Amino acid sequence: MSEHNEAATNATTPDAGHTGFRPASVAAVPLATIAETLGVAVPEASHDGGVTGITLNSRAVEAGDLYMALPGASRHGADFVPQAIDAGAVAVVTDDAGARQLALAGEQPVPVLIVAEPRTAVGRLAALIYRSQPAEGGFPTLYGVTGTNGKTTTTYFINSLLSALDKRPGLIGTIEILAGGKPIPSLLTTPESTDVHALLALMRERGLDAASMEVSSHAISFHRVDGVMFDVAGFTNLTQDHLDLHGSMDEYFRTKAELFTAGRARRAVVTVDDEWGRRLAGAADIPVTTLSTKPLDEGSADADWKVADITARGLGSEFELRHANGRTLRVHTGLPGDFNVANAALAAIMVLASGVDETTLQAALDAHDPFTVAVPGRMQLVSTEPASVVDFAHNPDALSRALEAVRSSKEGSRVIVVFGATGQRDQGKRPTMGAIAARLADVVIVSDDDPHDEDAAAIRAEVLQGAYAARDSGNLSSEIIESYPRDAAIRLAVNIATGEDTILIAGRGHEVWQEVKGVNLALDDRVELRAALTSKGFSVSTDQRIES
Repeated sequence: MSEHNEAATNATTPDAGHTGFRPASVAAVPLATIAETLGVAVPEASHDGGVTGITLNSRAVEAGDLYMALPGASRHGADFVPQAIDAGAVAVVTDDAGARQLALAGEQPVPVLIVAEPRTAVGRLAALIYRSQPAEGGFPTLYGVTGTNGKTTTTYFINSLLSALDKRPGLIGTIEILAGGKPIPSLLTTPESTDVHALLALMRERGLDAASMEVSSHAISFHRVDGVMFDVAGFTNLTQDHLDLHGSMDEYFRTKAELFTAGRARRAVVTVDDEWGRRLAGAADIPVTTLSTKPLDEGSADADWKVADITARGLGSEFELRHANGRTLRVHTGLPGDFNVANAALAAIMVLASGVDETTLQAALDAHDPFTVAVPGRMQLVSTEPASVVDFAHNPDALSRALEAVRSSKEGSRVIVVFGATGQRDQGKRPTMGAIAARLADVVIVSDDDPHDEDAAAIRAEVLQGAYAARDSGNLSSEIIESYPRDAAIRLAVNIATGEDTILIAGRGHEVWQEVKGVNLALDDRVELRAALTSKGFSVSTDQRIES
């Protein structure tokens, strides 16, 4: 599950979590130590054999675990205490409501520790149990990336650059988790704190020496990165998104800004291309390196590092990073769009800020071209004639950037876009996205994203309203079409395309399920696009990650 679909997963559910994140060996932590950390007493006559794991998912409990019984959206974690105990939980932490529920159910065979706000204790307990702090030794250098857009690509770029530097890196993010073994598909942009700390301990156990992590605003709000100390925190940008959770842009900013405090990070790299970045750089209470990724001739902000001399190289760009004192780095990315210049620049300066020598960094950039790594569902090229791209752009700024990036200079080439808007999320962005599409695309096909429990037709109507209004007021010639379901809309886009056109399938990226009225329907935009192109006789990418 990606961040734009994760808002509903803000509380314990019996099936939310992974069981494959844990290190093989964990030394037991006495229950008395856990109680002391919580500031409560251990119940009398409790057997203290120690705790070797922690989870808030009753289905993921293993022998020796501490089960966190938290209040959820529809059920309380206390409902699942019997299952947790049967699976081997040796103690339970819950709140007053959970304790009352357990008392009504009768005496419990394991100790129950009661705290007012157990959610706020999960991260520090996980850090204690898995010993996932730097003081334990052998701890990976940790990079955390936040912002509205660009988090996934920047963490992949960091991961690729670290590999080029002969590091053994891990990755925690929207698409997958890499911890030195087989990739693990992600459920959330940032996993629950129990899984985050277990993963960090697993990475240390497997000899990984660095890791990059996406840090969503949901992760900060719902305490998923509590107890984690980042060596370098990075900021991409802030644009309208997630206002259903935060209520206002100011509150959205304040949530992101929490990452840039002494309790969560040691140093930071902040992109200052927008007012939010400049505000963040001034407010952070940790050392900050500033980065401006706008070209110098576009009035870039004063910054420690600036992007300069951007030139096209294939689909991508090469450019210089210039320090205020005259030092330079030469950088290339094979991914299209100015936003990937920004992502590559941030990744390079974050790795530099962690202490890597500039000469060593430049040698890795030159020898390995690390920022040409393919990122699933991020400007992912499926065909070249017509140019057919799948991208995760699901908010106004990202959609605008993606449409501008795919515009071809070939005479007669059209941009055909298929997109929709997510149900039960920030409704205010729907007409805005429709208007952007009408202004920047030649053919606008409005379809469905993930409707969730909303009426799909009503969501489409809001997007269409914005598209029609922008076309009519701007006297534009864009063609606007409503088409659903989404696979039919993708086929329509291919059927009307010529080899000179560009097709952008926006909004879902790497996602392989579409949620409609509580049912997950198999739907991968890359697979549908590839099948439609093949059916019409167009050549398609040989990327093995696009399953057919």
